[in-house]
Amino acid sequence: MAPIMFATLVVLLLLGYPVAFALAANGLIFGLIGIELGLFRPDLFQALPERVYGTMNNDVLLAVPFFTFMGLVLERSGMAEDLLDTIGQLFGTIRGGLAYAVIFVGALLAATTGVVAASVISMGLISLPIMLRYGYDRRLASGIIAASGTLAQIIPPSLVLIVMADQLGRSVGDMYEGAFLPGLLLSGLYAVYVFLVSMIWPKAAPGLPLEAIGYREPSGARGIWNLGVLAVFSGAVAYGVMAQTDVKAGADFVVLMMSVGVTVAFMTAVFNRFLGSRHLVANLAVTAVMVAAYLGLKSGGYGTLSLLAEALAAGALYAAVAAVLERTTGLRLISNMAEQVTFVMVPPLALIFLVLGTIFIGLATPTEGGAMGAVGAMLLAATKKRLSMDLIRQATYSTAKLASFVLFILIGARVFSLTFYGVNGHVWVEELMVSLPGGQMGFLIAVSVMVFLLAFFLDFFELAFIIIPLLAPAADRLGIDLVWFGVILAVNMQTSFMHPPFGFSLFFLRSVAPKDPYVDRVTGKTMEPVQTSQIYWGAVPFVVIQLVMVALVIAFPQMVMHYKSSAVKMDQKQIEEQFKGLGNDLDDAPMPLDFK
Repeated sequence: MAPIMFATLVVLLLLGYPVAFALAANGLIFGLIGIELGLFRPDLFQALPERVYGTMNNDVLLAVPFFTFMGLVLERSGMAEDLLDTIGQLFGTIRGGLAYAVIFVGALLAATTGVVAASVISMGLISLPIMLRYGYDRRLASGIIAASGTLAQIIPPSLVLIVMADQLGRSVGDMYEGAFLPGLLLSGLYAVYVFLVSMIWPKAAPGLPLEAIGYREPSGARGIWNLGVLAVFSGAVAYGVMAQTDVKAGADFVVLMMSVGVTVAFMTAVFNRFLGSRHLVANLAVTAVMVAAYLGLKSGGYGTLSLLAEALAAGALYAAVAAVLERTTGLRLISNMAEQVTFVMVPPLALIFLVLGTIFIGLATPTEGGAMGAVGAMLLAATKKRLSMDLIRQATYSTAKLASFVLFILIGARVFSLTFYGVNGHVWVEELMVSLPGGQMGFLIAVSVMVFLLAFFLDFFELAFIIIPLLAPAADRLGIDLVWFGVILAVNMQTSFMHPPFGFSLFFLRSVAPKDPYVDRVTGKTMEPVQTSQIYWGAVPFVVIQLVMVALVIAFPQMVMHYKSSAVKMDQKQIEEQFKGLGNDLDDAPMPLDFK
């Protein structure tokens, strides 16, 4: 009966019935058939209300509306527009510079929004017309925007990772840590592809013309080296600060070090903008106060305040040195470009630390991190003077729709799984998967191929709620780490957004890409529209890159397994010391019982 149930579900989905109702109807109908045939116990249906209420009371899934709301508010606050403009100017005349900017901004948006639709639509509206204006190949431009938007699938705080952790019964924090490095590596593979295309076909990804470059110095120089010096200094200070802490794990160390470096660069830019060489005496006085505060806090031993004071003092000191050099020699250490990049990048990076940093160090749960992120997004929108009741109303409405969509699919999946498990369908799937030749590797390859093919017809929520609960027991039985398994599937399920003909990322881009000839507002030239076939063909290389990433995660599991190094380690000696005063030592024989 289990294979027939699964085959019927596939048919219902292919006929176009809504997933939630197809799942629930399938479970109820086959449950009644099973009762008539004596294959299903009727009293199992009594557990249905409890399963539904259990779904609604799931605290982990509360993070979904929080992160969705955060992403929608940020998307409407203009953060993506500012980032794309500034980072595009930063890459300037470099071949493929705008494409690199889209990848960079896509990764930042993924780490702050976690919503694919918001990322793709934002970058499609803002960067696609600019890329077309300067002669980018339409397939490359479309593919890079659609692919960079899907980074929100794998880079925390991804919604799919929350659902994946819930279905696998693992910590969301562990899933976030495990997926962090693969997400960054995938962004790097996109950039490598753009580099190869720009080298082989230079006309497909040209650099910006000189007249389009802004943020110049009075002398006409761009001041890029100033930004490099500031980045190296901030990174060195951040590494020195982190070396004094107990945090040594991969993702934790990277996120916290990045947050310290951002603090140093931001303080440098603030002191330079408001004091600088114009108020040299005030700048030196403030620097002296910062350094004295750091030395005073350090004398009491290193703590959170002393480490923060070290970062602030370093930023003030760099700004003071820059001010002295500018006043005495005319040499600028902090250019307009360095200031602009710092001020534009600090808000999203600060939000990344607020959300991911607090989750990684164990200060907040993912749900609490999402709540802080939602508040932080509203504060960022308020600082840009774009926070309004209309914006909040739109974001709340869209969040409610997506959250309801997820909840209904999950309830339908619960009804389906109740009947499927009742007829021992999970045993059938587990035995089928475990008996595959090749052991762990054979299982992972077979599952990866199956998920890739199913992703042509199902999106990631449907895959997560239907397929993952069936595959997880088999993976666990084969000794596969479920966090590693979840990241492999998450990278694979990214392809559900990208491959034709049902890729949602392609639909999002198609909705904002020009469908008819239009007049460019800057050059005044008539531009050709972007054809649907160009969007589809542009996505194909990035689907291949995502499959390469799946193979890399399978081949190098330590890329994910580093999350275990940040787990709490129990000291057996300390445990024994705590129990010594309570009676017998742990190694002693138990005292005989006296019943007299």
